[in-house]
Amino acid sequence: MKTTSSSIPSTHDTLTSARHLSDQMLNGAEHAVETSRSLANDTLDKAESKVRQLRGSIDPMVDKLATQAQKLARQSMDMAAEASERAQRSMHRYADATTRYVANEPVKAVLIAAAVGATVALLVAAARNRDPR
Repeated sequence: MKTTSSSIPSTHDTLTSARHLSDQMLNGAEHAVETSRSLANDTLDKAESKVRQLRGSIDPMVDKLATQAQKLARQSMDMAAEASERAQRSMHRYADATTRYVANEPVKAVLIAAAVGATVALLVAAARNRDPR
């Protein structure tokens, strides 16, 4: 059987078709890579924008919280200073009253001081006797 060369593709035609097909596949792959790269860049840009937006909304909240914390700290310090002043005034009043009492009633003051001293001494002695050290 004799075949004609026109009905069987030549080696040259087969190679040309194979090259053409591989070029198309390569172009398709390059296009897919470019599309993927473009989508990845777009996604990263959107993520970066969202991070900036979130950071922009968080910064004012942090500033507000810091301001409130400073305000509370100042108020606490002011309240502590006021309490200290009140305690000092009370101590001065009691010290003045005690001084006046001792000056007006020296015998009673000495007897009261002796009674308090004796009571404290008895309590200390009793505590020592109970402690098995």
